[in-house]
Amino acid sequence: MKPTKTYTVQEALQKLAKYCVYQDRCHKEVEQKLKEMNMIPQARQEIITQLIKHDFLNERRFALNFTRGKFNQKHWGKVRIKQELKRRDITEKLITKALDQISEGEYLDKLNTIAIKKFEQLGRSKSLSSKNKIKNYLVYKGFELHLVYSEINSLAKL
Repeated sequence: MKPTKTYTVQEALQKLAKYCVYQDRCHKEVEQKLKEMNMIPQARQEIITQLIKHDFLNERRFALNFTRGKFNQKHWGKVRIKQELKRRDITEKLITKALDQISEGEYLDKLNTIAIKKFEQLGRSKSLSSKNKIKNYLVYKGFELHLVYSEINSLAKL
C-alpha cells in the first residue's frame, strides 16, 4: 500500500492557494482536493475560510469566468453550461447571473456560426439525416431545442 503524504494546515493552505491561482475553482473542487489530501473536516473548513478571506476562492468569479470561457472557447450553449455549474453545486442565483452576461445577439450568432459550420461539414446536405446530425450536435453543445429547430429551418433556406 502506498503511504499517503500528510500535510499541515499551513502546507495544505499554500498548496490550495496555488491550485486556485492557477485556475478559478469552485468550492466543490477545493473540497474534493482537500479530501484527497486526507485533511480532517475542521482543517478543510479552516482552509476554505482562509481561501475565501484572501480571495483565492470566489464562487461568483468562478461562475462568471466558467460561463464566459465555455461559451467563447468550447462554444457551449446555456443548457450545457447550466448543467455543468449545477454539477459543481453553484447556486441558481449565481448561475442566472453568469448566464445573463451572454447577450441574446451574441448567443444567437454563436448558434448560427456553429450550425453553419456543421452544415458545411456535412456537404450542405439538406437530407433528414443531415438535419438530425446538426440537431443532435447543437443539442449536445447545449443549445435550447426551440432555437435549434429554428436554426435548422433557416439552414434549409440556404
